[in-house]
Amino acid sequence: MRIFGKARHRPSASWRQATDRAFTLIGDGRYEDAGALLTRAADLEPWLSESWFNLALLHKFRHDWEQARAAGLRAVALLDRDAGAPDWWNVGIAATALQDWPLARRAWQAYGLRTPGDATDAGEPLGMDLGSAAVRLSPEGEAEVVWGRRLDPARVEVLSIPLPSSGRRWGEVVLHDGVPHGERTTSAGHSYPVFDEIELWAPSPVPTWVVLLEAATEADRDALEQLAADAGFAAEDWSSSVRLLCRMCSESRMPSDEGEGEHLDPHDHSEPGHPGPLGHRTDGQLWVPERECGVAAPAGLVKGLLDGWVADSPDSRDWRDLEEVC
Repeated sequence: MRIFGKARHRPSASWRQATDRAFTLIGDGRYEDAGALLTRAADLEPWLSESWFNLALLHKFRHDWEQARAAGLRAVALLDRDAGAPDWWNVGIAATALQDWPLARRAWQAYGLRTPGDATDAGEPLGMDLGSAAVRLSPEGEAEVVWGRRLDPARVEVLSIPLPSSGRRWGEVVLHDGVPHGERTTSAGHSYPVFDEIELWAPSPVPTWVVLLEAATEADRDALEQLAADAGFAAEDWSSSVRLLCRMCSESRMPSDEGEGEHLDPHDHSEPGHPGPLGHRTDGQLWVPERECGVAAPAGLVKGLLDGWVADSPDSRDWRDLEEVC
């Protein structure tokens, strides 16, 4: 292959040393020092797409999307293959962060994905129908995996109600990375990737509440979740939906919690039968009526929602200690 009229050579030893050292520094969180080395590497080998790919990657880690887009475009200009290069995926993430929809659409199409519309469309690439996925919120902090709907290859709309420690809300849209870290499987045999959040892309105006329920049966609990969904919002029984997993397990292939059956996972560090964020499942026979529930609903609606739930079956339902937590 020839670039700029010259045969392409292997990167020099100086380029490799600078690049290797830069990624060591990135692993230590020393982005400024790593940036200086990767800039030097790009000066040494400007005709290598890898030089600009590495810089685009660094700027993505720093959430410097203008620089990530610029470096990414230089990388793809030097590619020696037509489709499927991760360089295009990084361009797509940067373009999505900047709401540069023509470039985002071009990037996904160049990667090889079917994308509605053409490269001149100014609007979002809607209708990609990528299905469901899980996203790991705050991956470098108190990481929490929640379920969501993929809007495009770089964004997920959060459909679970995150715990308040995540700082995230139901209905928010988060920008996520392209390489999954783990999978969640269902009893039906379906598997879903777990993507790491990069940053919040669109906030939600809907607050998160925590409330203690008295629900005599699972059907009573389910009725509240359905009532909230019918109102266009959400309720989630945190007492049965939350598991505490070690990091290794969270990033591996794990069965999803579908809230029924006996819990046999030795890597689940929660406490069976204990309501609240440490609770997961009982042995499949014992139902604990006291449930800690997350509710995503406006302040003017949440009490009416709970009162309406109780009114439908006052002998088997009650609530107390409602508190806004996020």
